[in-house]
Amino acid sequence: MSTQGYSAVETAVRKALVPVCALSGVLVVTGFFFPLFVGSVIPGRVWLVAALLFFGSGLAYLALLPVEEGVEARDDGRSAPYLLRVRHLSPLTALRSFLARQDPTTFGVPVVALGLFFCAQFVFPAATGDTVSAVETVLLNDLGWVFLSAMLLCVLYCLFLLLGPWGDVRLGGPDAEPTYTYPTYFAMFFTAGIAAGIVFWGPAEALFHYRSPPPYFDVAPESDAAIVAALTYTLFHWGLSAWSAYLVVGVPIAYFTYQRGAPLRVSSILTPFLGVERLDGRWATLVDVLAIFATIGGIATSIAFVARQFLAGIDFQWGVAYGDLGPVVFVAGLTAIYVVSAESGVQRGIRRISGVTLALFGLFVLLLVGVGPRSAVVDTGSAALGSYLVNFVPMSLFFDGPWVAVWTVWNWSWWFSWAPFAGLFLAALSKGRRIRTVVLTGGVATSAATVVWFLLVGGTALAFQHSGRADVLATIEAYGGSEAVAGFPVLAALPLSRLLVFCFLALIVVFIVTSADTSTLVVAILATRRDLAPTSGSILFWGLVQGSVAVAVLLVGGGETLQAAAVLTGGPFALFALVALAGLTLALSRTEGLDGPWLPWLSVLPTVPALPRTLAPEDLDDPDDEGDATDARAGED
Repeated sequence: MSTQGYSAVETAVRKALVPVCALSGVLVVTGFFFPLFVGSVIPGRVWLVAALLFFGSGLAYLALLPVEEGVEARDDGRSAPYLLRVRHLSPLTALRSFLARQDPTTFGVPVVALGLFFCAQFVFPAATGDTVSAVETVLLNDLGWVFLSAMLLCVLYCLFLLLGPWGDVRLGGPDAEPTYTYPTYFAMFFTAGIAAGIVFWGPAEALFHYRSPPPYFDVAPESDAAIVAALTYTLFHWGLSAWSAYLVVGVPIAYFTYQRGAPLRVSSILTPFLGVERLDGRWATLVDVLAIFATIGGIATSIAFVARQFLAGIDFQWGVAYGDLGPVVFVAGLTAIYVVSAESGVQRGIRRISGVTLALFGLFVLLLVGVGPRSAVVDTGSAALGSYLVNFVPMSLFFDGPWVAVWTVWNWSWWFSWAPFAGLFLAALSKGRRIRTVVLTGGVATSAATVVWFLLVGGTALAFQHSGRADVLATIEAYGGSEAVAGFPVLAALPLSRLLVFCFLALIVVFIVTSADTSTLVVAILATRRDLAPTSGSILFWGLVQGSVAVAVLLVGGGETLQAAAVLTGGPFALFALVALAGLTLALSRTEGLDGPWLPWLSVLPTVPALPRTLAPEDLDDPDDEGDATDARAGED
C-alpha cells in the first residue's frame, strides 16, 4: 500500500497553509485578549474571516499531512475497508466517469427532491411549511407511541447483545483483526454521531425544562425540584436511548456486510428478507434514498444552526453583528474545511480531526471541572443520574400531553433520522470487533461521555440560573428566544472566561466538521454504484450539496421546515430499525448456532442462506482503476 500525501500539489498547499494559520491566529488571539480591537480597529467581518481561516487552515493542514507507513501500520495493521477509500482520479478522468459511477436512483432522487423542496419553499413558503408541519404533528402526536415503543425495544435489544451470548460474535470471522486502534475507533464514532448538538444543547436544554418542567415529574417551574427533573430528562434525551438508535442500524449492517458479503449500504439491513442478490431492488433502493435525504437534511440544518450559534457567541462576546452575510460566510468556510477533511479520507482527515475534537472536548471538561460550581454540579448531577436510572423505563413509556411529543418524541425521531448515516459509519469502522465491543463502545461509552458533558454544562447553567449568578433565560429572550446564545452568559460568569469561550467556539467548529466530513463520505458511498468506492469528485459534489442546502436554509428560510422534513424520515427508520433487529435475530439464531426454545417464533421465518466470504468489500476490484496511475497512487483511505 503506497503512502498518501506526498504529491506536489498537497505539499504546496500545506506550505501555504502554515503562514495563513499563523497570521490569522494573531488576529484571533488579539481579539480575545484585547477585545476592544474587535469592531473598532479590526472590523467584525474581518475577525470572522480570520477565525475561519485560523480554524480552517489548521484543520486542513492536519488533514493533508501524509500518512507515514509506520503510523498506518499501527492504526490499522492492514488496509482499510475498500469502500472507505476515496479514489483520487485525475480531473479529466473524474469528470468523465463521475455520472457513470453514480447510481441513477440514489444519486438522482435526493438531488431532484431537494431542488423541488426549495423551489416550493421559495414559491409557496406558507403552503410548504403548513403541509410539512401538519404531517409532523400527526407523526409526533398521533403516532408518538410508535417512537417510544421502538426506542425502548432498541435499548432492550442492545442490552441483550451486550450481556447475551451473541455478543461474542466477531465481525469478519474469528480471525479478523480490528482495522483501527480502540481510541481511534471510539473517537471517530463519538465525534461523528453526536455532532455539534452536544455543544448547541448542552447549556440550553436543561434550562428549558427548568422553566417548563416535564409533566412526568409534576414539579413547580424554576423550583429546586425542577432542577433535578430538568437534568434528568436531558440525560434521558441524550443518553443510552439516543445511541441505541445508531446501534440497531449499525450492528445489522456490519454483520451482513462482513459475515454475509452484503454491500456496505444501509439497505443491507434487508439482507435476511431479500437476499444479497436482490439488494439492488426497489425496496433496498428506497431505504438508501431515505438515508441520503435524512442525512443531508439533518447535517445541513445542523450546519445552519451552529453558524448562528458561532455568530451569536461573537456578538455576545464583542457586540459585533454580521447581518445576513455572516452566516453565509461561516457556512462557506465550514464547507471548505469538511470537504478537505472528507476528501483526504478516513485514515487522514477524519481520523485526525476526530482525535483533535475529543482532546479539545476533554480539555474543556477539565477546565469546567476546575473553575465551575463543583459542589452544586455534584449534588444536582448525582440526584439527576439516580433519577434517570430509576425512572428510565417509566419515562420511556410515558406519553401524556404535548410536552412529550414536542421534546421526547421529536428527539427520538431526530435520532432515528440520523441512524442510517451514523449506523453505516459505525459498521464501516467495526470490522474485527466483537458485537459486544461495538455495543459497549457505540452505546455505553458514548452515553457515558455524553452524560458527563450534560451533567457539567447543563448542571452549571442550572446552578447559575437558579442562584441568580447569570440570568441565562433572560439573555435567550433578549436574543429573540434563540437557544444558540445560552452557553455564553454561563461561560462569562466563570473564571478563565475568555479561554473557555475560545474552546467553546472551537468545539462548535470541530464537532460539526467531524460529522459533516463523515456524512459527506457516507452519502457519497450510498450515491455511488454498488461495489465502487466514491471518488474525490463525488466527495466534492455532496459536500457542496450539504453546504448549499445550509445556505439555502439561511437565505430562503424554511430551516424549521427542512428540519421537520428530515425528522419525518425518522418515522420510517424507526420501523426499519425494528426490521433490522428482526433480521439480525433471525440470522444470528440460524447461522451462529444460538437458537433455542426461547425463540420459537423463528421457525416460521425463512432460513438465511450462507454466502461465500469472498464478497467482502475490501476484496472487490474497482473496474475503473485499471490503467489509472493516479487512482492507484492515492486510494488508500
